[in-house]
Amino acid sequence: MHSFPEHLLKGHANFMAGRYLREKDRYRELADGGQTPTTMIIACCDSRAAPEMIFDAAPGEVFVLRNVANLVPTYQPDGGQHGTSAAIEFAVKALHIPNIVVMGHGRCGGIKAALNPDARPLDAGDFIGKWMSMLGELPGQLGTNSMMTATEQQTALERISIRNSIRNLRTFPYVAELEKAGKLAVHGAWFDISTGELWVMNNESGDFVRPQL
Repeated sequence: MHSFPEHLLKGHANFMAGRYLREKDRYRELADGGQTPTTMIIACCDSRAAPEMIFDAAPGEVFVLRNVANLVPTYQPDGGQHGTSAAIEFAVKALHIPNIVVMGHGRCGGIKAALNPDARPLDAGDFIGKWMSMLGELPGQLGTNSMMTATEQQTALERISIRNSIRNLRTFPYVAELEKAGKLAVHGAWFDISTGELWVMNNESGDFVRPQL
């Protein structure tokens, strides 16, 4: 029988002796009073791009949804099981979160897979391929540009995908209604793993720019 990973146990011990000890009152308040985060972040599963670390968030401050390549599907109220849509529904309808951030990142494995559709699937189920097919024709359109390097194509698709997810997010009726009423703001961001830089999408132009504090 395999034992629980020792580095995780040591990490938890450090957490208890450090951050939890410093913020135990806050944790107890969150346990008793529930969560009231002000921002939902839809991010990638990639272990190198953890939103709580990137934004130095306190406990209970951000409601995080992570999936492969931080994709948002269109609103599909059918009989299927929609984990991402369920999280969005809970954040907006139950927690009344006023901000949603779709955050992509550099060197994303899901985006790389989308740009290489002929690569052999990791498994017969090809769940990654099916999930990334949500991007439709976007990867193929970039792939036809022979003047772009593979790295340029990937960075471009990482950012285009964020815009696409935001467009899909707005197909949720309550998201569109609340945004129109000024009660919900939708944002895009892209994180560069190698430099730590954060690029924020301009909501008017769609361009990604470095924010100035």
